[in-house]
Amino acid sequence: MRFVDEAEVRVEAGDGGNGAIGFRREKYIPLGGPDGGDGGDGGSVYLIAAENVNTLVDFRYHGVHRAQRGQNGMGRNCTGKKGEDCYVPVPLGTLVCDAETGEVIGDLTKVGETLLVAQGGFHGLGNTRFKSSINRAPQKASKGSEGEHRRLNLELTLIADVGLLGMPNAGKSSLIRSVSSATPKVADYPFTTLHPNLGVVRVDDLRSFVIADIPGVIEGAAEGAGLGLQFLKHLSRTGLLLHLIDVEPYESMDTPVQAARKIIREVEKWSDDLARKPRWLVLNKIDRLPAEDVSDRCQAIIDELEWKGPVFKISAMSGDGTRELMYAIMNFLEEQRRKESEQD
Repeated sequence: MRFVDEAEVRVEAGDGGNGAIGFRREKYIPLGGPDGGDGGDGGSVYLIAAENVNTLVDFRYHGVHRAQRGQNGMGRNCTGKKGEDCYVPVPLGTLVCDAETGEVIGDLTKVGETLLVAQGGFHGLGNTRFKSSINRAPQKASKGSEGEHRRLNLELTLIADVGLLGMPNAGKSSLIRSVSSATPKVADYPFTTLHPNLGVVRVDDLRSFVIADIPGVIEGAAEGAGLGLQFLKHLSRTGLLLHLIDVEPYESMDTPVQAARKIIREVEKWSDDLARKPRWLVLNKIDRLPAEDVSDRCQAIIDELEWKGPVFKISAMSGDGTRELMYAIMNFLEEQRRKESEQD
């Protein structure tokens, strides 16, 4: 199951520097002779495919990218300094289109690949350039041209880095709403989510990951019951599974351990690869328990499941513990990618 992440960005190349009007101060030479230098070219804007960028979420916070203007020319035939180019990191697989014309400008598919999206302005000419046999002391120089300004549409096909695994009403939609800008439907009854929801979690600048909240798994999902089959197919492509458990379920529902074991059985039935995928236990809705009971209740669940992996205690509704969980996920995914790049 694939999702599309989109962002609009404005890029502004630098203007070219103006040419200078200047004259040498030498005896017997009219006005000293022209020595005005050319301006510098304006910087251009490039997109560059970066391995450590995973989503387009940062463009919602930094919507304009500018290159430097070229320096004006100076006397003694000194040329102005060229403006610095601006390199904007984007994820691999980013499709770039002109927002006004719809024209496809390029597709960045390899690490380090660059795409020119705004050309810097051309430098202006100093008055030395206009010297001729009939004009020995020109009072003329030209201005640098303007750099290109463009609005771009960026489009990225995403596969979720993290999949939320849990029974209906375990709090998956609440978690994704709490930690990202996604707004899935959240209600106090099972089977709220009928369609996949995707959230982009931004931890820091250029540090983000994709988390998927898919229709809940029910018993028999591996055989196609409910919407769980689509869910399991998608989970097989993620890097990490979060197994959410409601620590305080309704009286009519399974106990936390019964619900967890049902999910584990469905995952094992579906595929051995999926069962071996890294999976963390997330004990949700701790805000429903008296504070003095949280530790004992959570430990009882961990012991009964004989859980050996990482465990996090959170409340998706109040946000307690979610920040620590998101940073731990980001660090884990970055370490995974580092190991994969070393193997390649």
